[in-house]
Amino acid sequence: MCSFVSAALLIGVLQCLASPSPAGAAKTPGRTFNVLSFGAAADGVTDDSEIDGTILAPPDMGSWPKPRRPLQWLNFKWLRGFNIHGAGTVDGQSITSQGSSIHWYVPGGKPTLIRFYSSFNVTVRNIRITNSPQCHLKFDSSGSIKVKDITISSPGDSLNTDGIHLQNTRDVEIRSSSIGCGDDCVSIQTGCSNIRMKNIICNPGHGISIGGLGKDNSLACVSDVVAESISVQNALYGLRIKTWQGGVGSVRNITFSNVKVANVATPIAIDQFYCDRGGARCANRTDAVAITGVTYRRVVGTYWFQPLRLACSDARPCTGVSMVDVRLSPAPARESGGAVREALCWNSYGEAQGTVEPFGVGCLQRSNGYAMPLTQPFNYTC
Repeated sequence: MCSFVSAALLIGVLQCLASPSPAGAAKTPGRTFNVLSFGAAADGVTDDSEIDGTILAPPDMGSWPKPRRPLQWLNFKWLRGFNIHGAGTVDGQSITSQGSSIHWYVPGGKPTLIRFYSSFNVTVRNIRITNSPQCHLKFDSSGSIKVKDITISSPGDSLNTDGIHLQNTRDVEIRSSSIGCGDDCVSIQTGCSNIRMKNIICNPGHGISIGGLGKDNSLACVSDVVAESISVQNALYGLRIKTWQGGVGSVRNITFSNVKVANVATPIAIDQFYCDRGGARCANRTDAVAITGVTYRRVVGTYWFQPLRLACSDARPCTGVSMVDVRLSPAPARESGGAVREALCWNSYGEAQGTVEPFGVGCLQRSNGYAMPLTQPFNYTC
């Protein structure tokens, strides 16, 4: 267990490698810095938690520690009461000077820039996180997390660069932040509950995403997620729930409200046939992660491919889906020539209320009662 001040010292002693010399200058070997040499006190009184200036990650794998390449660059574990803030930047240096993404080929996966594991009562605020090779900020097996007023920035073509990634983490508040990346702006994975997001700008990216859940027939549980006052621009998706066939578990009590979308391919999506196999087909399975109690309230703006796609399982239909005052129209650039698809509702049950545009967005099937009976019994526990 680390106290507030001693945990803050990890910023310096976690093998913070020296940045490379400017082009043309002689290269210097990597060094380890101790923050005690830069004004930190570690006296239990002085605030040692600020990041000012720029922390640069090694720009290529040849600069990373050997023989094992880390899956995280800054890895914080088993912390209590930890606070990172300041006006500084953590730069993953995965982008060339011309602004294009460097595609790393790393055995075992590309490294995450900042990761917290089994940590509680953690606050990250004000800092800027840029150009990560993979996820920018990840929380795993943690709780009581606050993220506020941060900026995450990577190009839209940078692969698998989630902005904020949550896994097995509860009681999270993400507020007043701007996220631009090449994947999900916020990614919520299994084991997450009581997640609150407010005043988030996602531009570019793949929107706010729950999943993919249930990969390799696994148990997946996500509940009590609220996203409000969200702006998604120039994105592949706006609000998405994605699950693999064959998984078990549940997604329940999800609310998206006051969401503005602009130039988004598909603003609203539930996909229970998710398959990310690099072009290979996924086998059909009968089991599926059950999805129930999902509300979309005041989702407005423009799309350029399909306003809504609810592709739910034959075995476990989506139930309790609610559309309230959802108004989506084709993006102006597409109105005069780009082909758009109609809204799709497949095995999705619920109701539409208020103004719903286009008409197809109200394609939900009605049922007698809140939920359609499942065609197969539950065989799992969340």
